[in-house]
Amino acid sequence: MKLLIPALRITAFVVIAFLLIEYLLPTEDGSVMVKYPALLGILAVVFIAALAIEISIAALGSVLFKSLKEDAREKYLQQEEVNKEKFKNWLKNLKSNLTKTKPLEEEGEIIMDHDYDGIRELDNKLPPWWLYGFYATIIYAVGYMAYYHIFDGTTQDEEYQEEMAQARVEIEEYKKNAPNLIDASTVALLTDEADLSAGSKIYNVNCVACHRADGGGGIGPNLTDDHWIVDGNIAGVYTVISEGGRPGKGMISWKQDLKPSEIAQVASYILSLHGSNPPDPKEAEGELFFVGQE
Repeated sequence: MKLLIPALRITAFVVIAFLLIEYLLPTEDGSVMVKYPALLGILAVVFIAALAIEISIAALGSVLFKSLKEDAREKYLQQEEVNKEKFKNWLKNLKSNLTKTKPLEEEGEIIMDHDYDGIRELDNKLPPWWLYGFYATIIYAVGYMAYYHIFDGTTQDEEYQEEMAQARVEIEEYKKNAPNLIDASTVALLTDEADLSAGSKIYNVNCVACHRADGGGGIGPNLTDDHWIVDGNIAGVYTVISEGGRPGKGMISWKQDLKPSEIAQVASYILSLHGSNPPDPKEAEGELFFVGQE
């Protein structure tokens, strides 16, 4: 008991501090402790302070006890035993009130008449903790029905749609802050002038040898007409640049030399050349594929 009560007090201090931090510093995306791990240091300080207080109280109590006279010490120890006995009785009564079980010596009062091969049944009442919990579920069910079916509360489907919309916003924001975490399945056509300019520079350094500066085609195919050996959308062009072209046809993989964001820029620039009609273009190759179709 000497250790139980201080332990409960320390736990209470830490829990209260945790709840205050969560309440006073709310976040939109989960626990504030997850977003700001440094706040765990505050909880550590609260724990150390609470522990120091308990140690100080224990030390002060020990000093005061030693300062008592012999008869006063005896009275103090007797009172401690009385307090322990009261606490044990309180726990015993609490258990009895929560379970309402009959003592073993009184079970004869609740034995039922029927008998199964010598096995007899006790007519115990349902434990109050279970019964009150059942009543609580009924009250909750009534409140749930009223909220969702009478007062038009937000349904699970509506909550799902709201969370999905928020997730899409967060994904887009994440992509902006992490441009190189993209692949063929997530790449989007870039139309910003800065991206196209960057793509043009990459193209002029790495691609003109095979496709010409105007995209009309040389060793490689014409990039300005409606015919494509692979899909002529952003995902298809991104894949060819990243992984390379058809085996044995000379187009190498550029993913070791270019970042994913740079591949997206040069792929977008290549698509911007569509319909530019350069002079003396190479003969069309591949299937008819209009840029923009899936």
